[in-house]
Amino acid sequence: MTTHHPDGGAAVDPAAMLDRLFAERYTCRRFLPASVPRATIEQILAIAQRAPSWCNTQPWQLEITTGAATEAFRTGLRGAIESGTVGPDLPFPETYRGVYAERRKTCAVALYDSLGITGDRDASGRQTMRNFDLFDAPHVAVLTTTADLGVYGVLDCGVYLGALLSAATACGVATAPQAAPAMAAPFIREFFDLAENRQVVCAVSFGYADPDAPENGFRTERAGHAEVVRFVDTAPAAR
Repeated sequence: MTTHHPDGGAAVDPAAMLDRLFAERYTCRRFLPASVPRATIEQILAIAQRAPSWCNTQPWQLEITTGAATEAFRTGLRGAIESGTVGPDLPFPETYRGVYAERRKTCAVALYDSLGITGDRDASGRQTMRNFDLFDAPHVAVLTTTADLGVYGVLDCGVYLGALLSAATACGVATAPQAAPAMAAPFIREFFDLAENRQVVCAVSFGYADPDAPENGFRTERAGHAEVVRFVDTAPAAR
C-alpha cells in the first residue's frame, strides 16, 4: 500500500518507512555534548503522546533534564549507586534462562567486542557503570507510572516508550532506554520531588550520537517472527 503527498509528490510506502525507522533505531552508548533544541524535544513528545493506552488513561509522565539539571542528576545518580542507596519501584527480572539468557549474552558480547574488552571483567564492569553516567548524554527523561494502575499502567508506559524512541529516531535524536537508573528510585523520587504514587519505570538518555564511538557501531540481532509467533488456524480439539 502506498500513499501520495497532498502536493502531488512521490508515492510513499508507510510500511517501508516504518521498517526503515525501526531498523535505524539503536541504543546509543556515547553522546556528543550538544543539547537538543527544545522545539525538537517538544516535537518528539507530541508524536509520542499519540500512543494508545488502556481506556486512554495515559498513565505515563516524564521528567526531562537539560543543562545543569542533567549534570546534577548524573552526579547524584552515580553517588546513589556507589553508596548503595538503591531499590527499584518495580521488580527487576529474577533470572534469565534459555533463549533469553542467550540473547542477553549475545548483546553483551557484541558490545564488549566493539570496545575490544571481551574477557576483561574490570573493563566490562566500568562499561556497565557508564549507565549511571547516562553515557554522557545532555538530557535524560525519567518515565514514571501511577501505582494505582498496576501492571497495565506499566504496560501502557512500555507502549509509550516505544513510540517515544521511534519519534526521536525520526527527528534525528539518538536514545538509550535504560532500566539501570531505576535501581536508584529513592534518589530519583527525591531529586524530582515525585508524588508517592508515582513509580519509576526507566530512564531514557538522549541527545546526538557520537559517530566516532565504537560502541555506537554495533547492532543487536532480532529473532525472526517465526520464533516468537504461533499462528493457530484450527479450533483446539474438545477435551
